Amino acid sequence: MTPGIRGPQPPGTARIDDQARTMRAADAMAAGSTYLVVGRPVVAASDPRAAAIEIAAEITGARRT
Repeated sequence: MTPGIRGPQPPGTARIDDQARTMRAADAMAAGSTYLVVGRPVVAASDPRAAAIEIAAEITGARRT
């Protein structure tokens, strides 16, 4: 399980907040993670639906590679 998933901001621009380590969904999948904890990037987004769709697309793309 990988907490601290960030996105859909460009790499290096996501706020870390209280997480010691963060990574994008595709990076976590590439590192072997099976379960991702995605909260803040969706609930804090100005358009939560769009953020969720973008992160889901990133995960789908990571699964194909």
